[in-house]
Amino acid sequence: MARRCELTGKAVLTGNTVSHANNKSRRRFLPNLNQVTLMSDALGHGVHLRITTHALRSVEHRGGLDAFLVKARDTELSDKARKLKRTIEKKIAATAAAG
Repeated sequence: MARRCELTGKAVLTGNTVSHANNKSRRRFLPNLNQVTLMSDALGHGVHLRITTHALRSVEHRGGLDAFLVKARDTELSDKARKLKRTIEKKIAATAAAG
């Protein structure tokens, strides 16, 4: 499983650990990934995603998973999130046409 956020695309970064003597050794900066269940208002059920804590704060700030995905670019979303975005958009369009 890739160490990449499914919503923001944030991934592993590399750099150096620098000692007091200025010795450099390679290291990895891992994103703070969490397995969460987010509720979708349009679909009416929860969705399991592996996202960073930063993405979780962004979802809450934008007003929920549906609002976040509608505003998000497809290039930074994972395949699972892209499919979820399409189903949410179809559901929103269907409810808008019906009501």
